[in-house]
Amino acid sequence: MSKVIFVTGAGRGLGTDIAREALESGHQVVATGRRPEEVEKTLGGPQDNLLVAKLDVTSLEDAETAAQAAVDRFGRIDVLINNAGNFYAGYFEEITPEQMRRQIETNLLGPMNVTRAILPVLRRQRDGHIITLSSSAGLIGQEFCAAYAASKFGVEGWMESLRFDIEPYNIRTTLVEPGFFRTELLVDASTTWPEPTIADYAERTARTVEAWKAMNGRQGGDPVKLARALLAIADQSEPPLRFVAGADAIEGVEAKARELLAQAQASRELGGNLGHDDVSA
Repeated sequence: MSKVIFVTGAGRGLGTDIAREALESGHQVVATGRRPEEVEKTLGGPQDNLLVAKLDVTSLEDAETAAQAAVDRFGRIDVLINNAGNFYAGYFEEITPEQMRRQIETNLLGPMNVTRAILPVLRRQRDGHIITLSSSAGLIGQEFCAAYAASKFGVEGWMESLRFDIEPYNIRTTLVEPGFFRTELLVDASTTWPEPTIADYAERTARTVEAWKAMNGRQGGDPVKLARALLAIADQSEPPLRFVAGADAIEGVEAKARELLAQAQASRELGGNLGHDDVSA
């Protein structure tokens, strides 16, 4: 059944693949990006089932305007796919406070802005689905990813909690944790590479930046297949709360789950007996 699918970050990378696959599947698509003319050009120009809208996710005003345009054009919104994001790479001490704020502004507060603008539509409908792209780095801390992981761990907590707020209105949520896919996240337009400022980190930074740049275009995951998987999830009446995408991500999340369980068990003796003595077990 055709749905109205609202996609952020549709100008390039995975967002373009999602929008293109959705159009080819017969859905009505609201494709948004900071430069709408580029979004429209990338998707092949004007189409009956396509609305291109300007949206910088850090602007709540942009989000509200795009949401209203979607309703004016198609009458409803069925699925929101929060895809837009970027990557501030580097060791924590070399990431400036301003860069950390910008990372969180885009990757965490950005999808919050868009969701805040669209939730009133979904509540009125008493139906909808919010799919938010997190990352395996939202569950597993990684070297050189302090800012990115902080933003994505935030996405995990927000979405996991939002689920309970909106379940009574038949609005479903799905968190997506991709591993390494051949998107455009590691190109210079999406990634801010660190400038070495601390001698202790300089050699490691240079080596790590070189390795990450060499990875671009060689990641194992196929973003077109991921886009199709997301659309399949959007068609499900009971979609998963989490979708771990890619064999590398699945392996990593399984290892993290075992690690967390072991840490909880190791904490039992010291951490399990911290209640007041007058509270019965």
